[in-house]
Amino acid sequence: MGEPMDLVRLRRLIDGVLLTLYTRYTAKELPALCARLGLPVPSEGSTKHERLVASLNTCPDDRLPGVAEAVLEQEELGQAEHMALQDVLWLGRHHVQIPSRTRRELAREFDLSDHLGYPDRFMALLGRLWHLDNDPLGGWATTNNSLRSQVERHVIRFSDDWTTEYFFEQIGAYEAPHPRFGYFLEGLASSAVLPDEPAQRRFVELANRHLNSVGAQLIQHAEADGYPQFQLVEHGRGTARRPRNLIFATLDKPDIRFTSALDNDIEIAERDDKVLVYDHPVGKEGLLWKHLLSWWQEARNIPDQEQAARALYSRMEASLPPNSPGQKNLFWHYHHANWSRLNDVPALLPEIWLHWDPKTLRERGAHAMQNLRMDFLMLLPGNRRVVLEVDGMQHYTRNGGTEPDSAKYAATMAGDRDLKFRGYEVFRFGHDELRDSDRAQPLLAGFFDTLLDRPRAGPSRAQMPAQP
Repeated sequence: MGEPMDLVRLRRLIDGVLLTLYTRYTAKELPALCARLGLPVPSEGSTKHERLVASLNTCPDDRLPGVAEAVLEQEELGQAEHMALQDVLWLGRHHVQIPSRTRRELAREFDLSDHLGYPDRFMALLGRLWHLDNDPLGGWATTNNSLRSQVERHVIRFSDDWTTEYFFEQIGAYEAPHPRFGYFLEGLASSAVLPDEPAQRRFVELANRHLNSVGAQLIQHAEADGYPQFQLVEHGRGTARRPRNLIFATLDKPDIRFTSALDNDIEIAERDDKVLVYDHPVGKEGLLWKHLLSWWQEARNIPDQEQAARALYSRMEASLPPNSPGQKNLFWHYHHANWSRLNDVPALLPEIWLHWDPKTLRERGAHAMQNLRMDFLMLLPGNRRVVLEVDGMQHYTRNGGTEPDSAKYAATMAGDRDLKFRGYEVFRFGHDELRDSDRAQPLLAGFFDTLLDRPRAGPSRAQMPAQP
């Protein structure tokens, strides 16, 4: 789940960072600094700090997360500042909730021996996620009293001094925000910290014994350098695999051929104006609009982001069937409701190919694959794959809609069951629900707010392509 991002606190934290940044840069360097951080160009005159504050004050709310991410990536911050920015950003994204009691029970059973075999890697993980440079005794941080030195002494050098439960207490693991503790678990299971597959799997097995009771688990989602990689997800959602070939917005059935059957490498032998193929890796956030837009800008060499966004929207909209106003309404309403914050919402991929068969249904006969192409796909955090279908009469009738066809309906339902067994979530709308725009709007608003675990969005004042 996620929760509304605390933009007031985020703005305040960024303002605090700017209070220290202005001393590092000359007045001439401020415009370049702001451009690098995604802030508006500062006005001339006044002091450096006043110019930076004015720049932040004119920055729209929807751009603040991008500014915070740029600050974290490009500027040196104190550990407390760094963690505070991270927590606001992470809490506003999808995350898995793990109660304090579950954390404590896990720690009580957790033997650190495997991890302490790689002390430098273990300490590097702690340094990325926890405030180690404070003084647990309440005074000024010193070499002897910092939490880092205490952990090095009582956990690394003299491992019997602290129990794992007490160690978790000292680093703040029990009260930490849910996303931070989740990243800690993923780090403990990572080969970057524990380059020993049997040890990785022992930790994952232990963690899952406690996580299962709160509806969570660590699952293997990939491999890196021959080691498994694990991700924290909610029960019953998502799949352990990440997509490799995203073929969407097609104007006709794509012409596909294997360039390497052994490696499952495919090539679309088609003009790129007829088929879109997203070939970038899909990360833990899922596929967001900003990822899709970045790929589109790179593929089409369009440096202007707004121009690229409108071109991408228009290209995807062109793939929608002209005789399906329900699909067009769903596509338009999703983008209309989110246009001012598109960067941080999942991309809505139209006309997506989930299966592919070089033969036609007539040629394949009884063994034909059903539902080769679906209306929409969304790739959400936690490896969730959400399919949206707008069902017209062709899904359950024949002869132009004049006669019911129970066999066609049964084949559709069988295809849905197959997708669900493979980890997809399938949601079907009746075309009549979405045919009328005014009726579709509240239905779709409620559906997407529930699907994305967020409060209702207010009306968007941003300009976007006109409604079909």
